[in-house]
Amino acid sequence: MPAAARVDPKVCFSPSEWAPLARRSRWKGLALVAHAWAVILAAAAMAVIWPLTLPLAVMIIGARQLGLSILMHDAAHGALHPNPKINDLAGEWLTGGGLARYRAYHLGHHKYAQQEEDPDIGLSAPFPITRTSLRRKMLRDLTGRTFLKQRFGDLVRRLKDRAPGQPVLPILVEEVRRKRRWLLGGLIITLIGGAFGVWWAWPVFWVLPQATWFPMITRLRNIAEHACIARGEPDPLRQARTTRAGWIERALLAPYWVNYHCEHHMFMHLPCYNLPWAHRLLAEKGVREAMLYEPGGYRVVLSLATSRPDVSTPDAAPA
Repeated sequence: MPAAARVDPKVCFSPSEWAPLARRSRWKGLALVAHAWAVILAAAAMAVIWPLTLPLAVMIIGARQLGLSILMHDAAHGALHPNPKINDLAGEWLTGGGLARYRAYHLGHHKYAQQEEDPDIGLSAPFPITRTSLRRKMLRDLTGRTFLKQRFGDLVRRLKDRAPGQPVLPILVEEVRRKRRWLLGGLIITLIGGAFGVWWAWPVFWVLPQATWFPMITRLRNIAEHACIARGEPDPLRQARTTRAGWIERALLAPYWVNYHCEHHMFMHLPCYNLPWAHRLLAEKGVREAMLYEPGGYRVVLSLATSRPDVSTPDAAPA
């Protein structure tokens, strides 16, 4: 199948409008990375001082972990910094790592958005689903089951599939090698935290949010971006959805303008901090009317994505 259709910026913007939109700042992307880490540290400090705020801290930190992933995503598009070396160094070492592998995968998603070759098509294909199904998925996320499957599922499979008599130790050593950066980060945080009497900082303030809130909001973000969009959608203005986000959603669910996903697919090299600007210009020009945009916010999108009736409902049609 041919690649998904693209939007020519010249169709939507004048040269004087496009040039500042496409410009990549030397400081804004790096400032956002610093902001994410500062919020994580502030939320952790809040929970240390007031332990009853731990649930809120977990939500705030999990959202900034997603924020770091979003900034790594910007780096994958070369949009985090105008200098390619600084862009890739920051994307690899300051946002969580895995940039090169993610870039190859993610650019395939853009090339074939909502087409059969789209590597992310499986994320949106099941929708709409039932509310019960979504509740089950969210429960798996919040209880850590999704995290354990994604993080350690391959290890479990390799241990189960090993040949009779094959030693376990080499498999475990290989697993440590694969996760060495994650484990090294945990060791460093534990040592630093131990010096201040909070040796438990890594499992509580990093792993716990990463294992609970982060998977759930990542799921909800994926749903908002591409759920209930037809396979093979030919219109490049309707291959991804932009969802209005209030300040609570921006703080706990959709950081760093990730909700402007239609604009991102239309102009994938725009820095995330310029997406709201692009959205306003497109609205002024009347282009937004043709775009896939949900002004009702995430609540409306989730209602659409869970519009399939439960078979247990008396008047529900068979699935």
